[in-house]
Amino acid sequence: MKSLCILSLIALELTLLSASRPFYPLPSKVAVPLKKPLQTTRPYNVAHRGSNGEIPEETVLAYMRAIEEGADFIETDILASKDGVLVCFHDVTLDETTDIADHKKFANRRATYEVQGVNTTGWFVVDFTLEELKLFRVKQRYPFRDQQYNGKFGLITFEEFISIALDAPRVVGIYPEIKNPVLINQHVKWPGGKRFEDKFVEMLKKYGYSGSYLSKEWMKQPVFIQSFAPTSLIYISNLTDSPKIFLIDDVDIPTQDTNQSYWEITSDSYLNYIKEYVLGIGPWKDTVVPEVKNYLEPPTDLVARAHALDLQVHPYTYRNENQFLHFNFSQDPYKEYDYWIKVIRVDGLFTDFTGSLHNYQELESPLGENFTH
Repeated sequence: MKSLCILSLIALELTLLSASRPFYPLPSKVAVPLKKPLQTTRPYNVAHRGSNGEIPEETVLAYMRAIEEGADFIETDILASKDGVLVCFHDVTLDETTDIADHKKFANRRATYEVQGVNTTGWFVVDFTLEELKLFRVKQRYPFRDQQYNGKFGLITFEEFISIALDAPRVVGIYPEIKNPVLINQHVKWPGGKRFEDKFVEMLKKYGYSGSYLSKEWMKQPVFIQSFAPTSLIYISNLTDSPKIFLIDDVDIPTQDTNQSYWEITSDSYLNYIKEYVLGIGPWKDTVVPEVKNYLEPPTDLVARAHALDLQVHPYTYRNENQFLHFNFSQDPYKEYDYWIKVIRVDGLFTDFTGSLHNYQELESPLGENFTH
């Protein structure tokens, strides 16, 4: 069945590409009034860039597979094309996860820009129109993962991503990231002096995403807005009451817009300040529980301090492969999930392997499959 689905999607994309239309259709007009609601009684299963442990990241199939496997939220990174269209892509350059190098006519588009204080060279998303971006095929980031889908899918727009969630057979939330807003606002200009964050919120509102956490509106169309840039989160707080998550990078990486250190943004005083704008934090998991020589050290008190301020904690990223699993877990991802959920007590987990987290939680649930999906 999955093979037939994949073949059908590939055939559909080829047809749509030949007609110069978007890959994934915009939301259907057929109302589905009895969708099973989002579960809110256990930590959220967040499909990091879709089910990208199996399928190349941020592609339509990666997101559809994540929904099939039980994701509560599908996560994406939002950038902007040269002509101002919001697209789903993680890196600011196309080099690592697309076939851009095979398109010789774009050889002269390579550029060097400063990205978070570092001069970076490559083919930047912001230097290509949407029509041009649709020419490129996506490939798996890691060579040790399944390569059979390389070249079969292209980039999708933010609208197409939203469509995938809205057309799901049950309520599936979205978890978009305002990615590298400093770079985007430097290189992409919109009419009327609007900025990246304005266009981002406009798109959410266009498709009905609104309401504070657990409100009636939010439960109908759940969304978490995330960013590593605190100024962006503060700015959009005046535009939408949708819940926001402040992402926190490694201990040696400052914030991209305010140049604040990890220690400053995880201090009690800063958490107390930022809680007025965000529902929670999304730290890299190895800053919550440090590791030395691939063995876990005692956990920090970050989760406890965040919870004391009523902030949720959604760490990233959980991956099944042995090279990502610390030795404490005996190469068993279920043991890792068990530790983070029962010992560290996180409120959500970004995972590359949606199905394994869902299966773990179903096994742990006394009610089994009927509990959620």
